[in-house]
Amino acid sequence: MEKPVLFINACVRKESRTFRLAQNLLVKLGEPFEEICLKDVQFPRVDEDFLKMRDSLIACGELGNPIFDISRQFTQAEIIVIAAPYWDLSFPSSLKQYFEQVSAVGVSFTYTPEGFPAGLCRAKRLYYVTTAGGVNYIPEEFGFGYVKALAQNYYGIPDVRLIKAEGLDIVGADPEAILEAAEDGMTV
Repeated sequence: MEKPVLFINACVRKESRTFRLAQNLLVKLGEPFEEICLKDVQFPRVDEDFLKMRDSLIACGELGNPIFDISRQFTQAEIIVIAAPYWDLSFPSSLKQYFEQVSAVGVSFTYTPEGFPAGLCRAKRLYYVTTAGGVNYIPEEFGFGYVKALAQNYYGIPDVRLIKAEGLDIVGADPEAILEAAEDGMTV
């Protein structure tokens, strides 16, 4: 990977507040980045035939196959930034599809002889950027917690950070002030 930062963009709205926060973070990081815009990715259908094909390629050690391109791109990044708005009790489904493609034994993780996952990713830090219209109803396990568990327990990324702005749609709230406070509070 030529650019050290991988920006995984799960935003779909033109005026996405999550995208705005992520862009601000990317500026603060000050590193070249490669963006993968998930709304533009045509993910393969993960069914029994796909899984058999993928398992066969893994068993034969054919990890250079194009179906592992997304996984290799992810594992080679030095820093990962994920922009994922909080929607309908979680993040956009395209992000789940993305992780299905990233999670490939022998590419993004392996198993120890005792059966525990061991990460193969180069990144030492992952930022999860999100926004929500309400307050205190982003259960960690429905978004950030899920990503953090994958990153730390499977991919081997030790430093996983949450950047969020919430309460943006509450009557009487000042969304601009909330976003600016989140932007000002970012640490890289």
